[in-house]
Amino acid sequence: MALGTVIRSFPSPVVDIFAMTWDGHSLWMTSNTIIYQVDPITGISIRSFNSPDTGTVGITWDGHTLWIAGNTNNRVYQIDPHTGAVIHSFAIPNDPSDLAWDGRTLWHTARVLNLIYQIDPVTGSLTRSFAYPTNNPRGLTWDGRTLWTTSNTTRVFYQIDPVTGTVNRTFNPTPSTLPFSVAWDGRTLWHGDVNTDRIYQIMVN
Repeated sequence: MALGTVIRSFPSPVVDIFAMTWDGHSLWMTSNTIIYQVDPITGISIRSFNSPDTGTVGITWDGHTLWIAGNTNNRVYQIDPHTGAVIHSFAIPNDPSDLAWDGRTLWHTARVLNLIYQIDPVTGSLTRSFAYPTNNPRGLTWDGRTLWTTSNTTRVFYQIDPVTGTVNRTFNPTPSTLPFSVAWDGRTLWHGDVNTDRIYQIMVN
């Protein structure tokens, strides 16, 4: 299948898919106030719990726990995926967007400033940053070597070198009319449309 081919799609059990991540078996998604675990085969919500932030806009998985970004309190939270309890949290710059985990550190898109930050998950300090390739960044995910992101202004997917910040490749348009979220499952991208509340699985190799 060609780059950007939609493998399949299904209706989301979540209204307004602001962020999405993959835990190895299932998808996790956020609306403003609720975090959902979703079966990627059936599209059915397995379970859900309240988010600690009423403006949840980012989510990622570190292999054991969830991390979310909230723009109500401008904080990142580490969350127990079984109980929903907050393990750790720290402040981040205003107007956060999505999060990604690279195995050691967090990455974070800043929507107003059009930047991507690398964050120390222990201290919350910003270790470095580089310019986003366009404006209005939304989804962010890590594929093991590079970052993938999208913008709901351009409706383009960008693969970004995390060392230089340069764009390795792009493809467009996104299958959604208003893209917000993107996740990597080890082989394909997952992507959510806020306008239609639909989830897409997309070929990238």
